[in-house]
Amino acid sequence: MDKFYITTPIYYPSGRFHIGTAYTTVVADTVKRYKTLRGYDTYLLTGTDEHGQKIQTVAENNNITPQEHVDKMADMAKELWAKMHIQYDDFIRTTEDRHTKIVQKIFEYFLEKGDIYKGYYEGMYCVPCETYFTKTQLVDGKCPDCGREVKPMKEEAYFFNMKKYSERLLKLYETSDFITPEFRKTEMINNFIKPGLEDLCVSRTSFDWGIPVKSDPRHIVYVWLDALTNYITALGYLSDDDTLFKKYWPADLQIVGKDIARFHLIYWPIFLMALDLPLPKKILVHNWIMMKDGKMSKSKGNVVYPELLMDRYGLDATRYFLLREMPVVQDGVFSPEGFVERFNFDLCNDLGNLLNRTVSMVNKYFEGKVPTYVGKVNDVDEELEEYTRKQIKLVEEHLERFEFAQSLQELWNIVSRTNKYIDETTPWALEKEGETLKLQACMNYLIENLRKIAIMLIPYMPDTANSILKQIGITDDELKTWESMEKNDKIPETTKVIEKGEPLFMRLNVEEEIEYIKNGMKQ
Repeated sequence: MDKFYITTPIYYPSGRFHIGTAYTTVVADTVKRYKTLRGYDTYLLTGTDEHGQKIQTVAENNNITPQEHVDKMADMAKELWAKMHIQYDDFIRTTEDRHTKIVQKIFEYFLEKGDIYKGYYEGMYCVPCETYFTKTQLVDGKCPDCGREVKPMKEEAYFFNMKKYSERLLKLYETSDFITPEFRKTEMINNFIKPGLEDLCVSRTSFDWGIPVKSDPRHIVYVWLDALTNYITALGYLSDDDTLFKKYWPADLQIVGKDIARFHLIYWPIFLMALDLPLPKKILVHNWIMMKDGKMSKSKGNVVYPELLMDRYGLDATRYFLLREMPVVQDGVFSPEGFVERFNFDLCNDLGNLLNRTVSMVNKYFEGKVPTYVGKVNDVDEELEEYTRKQIKLVEEHLERFEFAQSLQELWNIVSRTNKYIDETTPWALEKEGETLKLQACMNYLIENLRKIAIMLIPYMPDTANSILKQIGITDDELKTWESMEKNDKIPETTKVIEKGEPLFMRLNVEEEIEYIKNGMKQ
């Protein structure tokens, strides 16, 4: 069985997670479910990045220790992922011994190898980003990443010799396609590599919430050497038990937001080169979820937390909106109006009505028993079958390229085409005219397409997929596999739909729900 190792970023737990963090994690979970469905041995890692000056400051402001703060935040993250049914295999915390001990080993190895040297850092420092910048890197005198104020700082520090690996990194970029989307590679080359890589500050002495350098405990291992290595320390790299590391590394897919692209596309490959380890096969950089008035911020009162949507509209509706509305390669926009519209039109009108109409007709015309496959009888049977086959291929191709919004669009094209098939075949007229064979074929095609739609929904909306399969009487696991969609004569004669299923989604009152979401964003 082929393996597939997926990672999310480890999230910085300075505050409650909003839908941007949820989006990244849902993307990873969707990939895991899809690859599992395709027969892979999957492993999903997520976690929290728990060190640094910002954590220490937040804890002090709340009159608790940094450890108490990160313990509370890690519990909150795990509760949220449980509520969102995220199927992670491991949750790594950078305060755990299994991580801190290996980071110390890696630091000492780089020291011995000459990749790390001691010097002084003098530059402009952004506390929220925990990053130093030269004056030329600033934008209007402020942090180029977050736009906040920076302050001049000077301190003794260790540095990683990035310049030593810049040519090797450039060659990797030119010969590999490990970055997606492609334009991120061009950004890194033009903005960072060709102008000349700055050596990276990898220790701090001005605060103490972090991993001490073993040979020089006055220094704390600085953020990126600590944080990025979680992807291998979680698998037991350099530990007494490195079974998982040998099995799953290199990662097949690492998912990051565009704000931390530079660290994952430049620093991370260089660290791995310095450790003589293989590089990830693919790093997916996604864009942000924006609001109509720009980025989410508490001061603007426009932050959306996933619980606000899940508690009222359900997990699957929330997952669907995030994946359908947020293209990976460009910023997506969240609006209450957009959410309610997707819910009513896509989920309620298109998908929900298709299931409801079909189950009702099978009950009405065939006493709930799904008619067996009788071949292509109606004029549009072959067209529907060919169209569905072509669309399944498109859904799969987009999923393989991690293009979730496009994949869902192609899947919804099948939903729409299947609804149209009902209008074309007019089952009520076939029944009235005594066209039993045509009616039998029609019901079989409808149930078959619902089965295929449900299978393709498993990675995206698992609860909805299971509900559809249950309502159309599909209990055999062999009829729930991706490969089972290749043929149209799969459903056994004994299959019975349920008499009256629960509606998948209930239509929303537009004005009322828009107001509800807007009010929730202000809290």
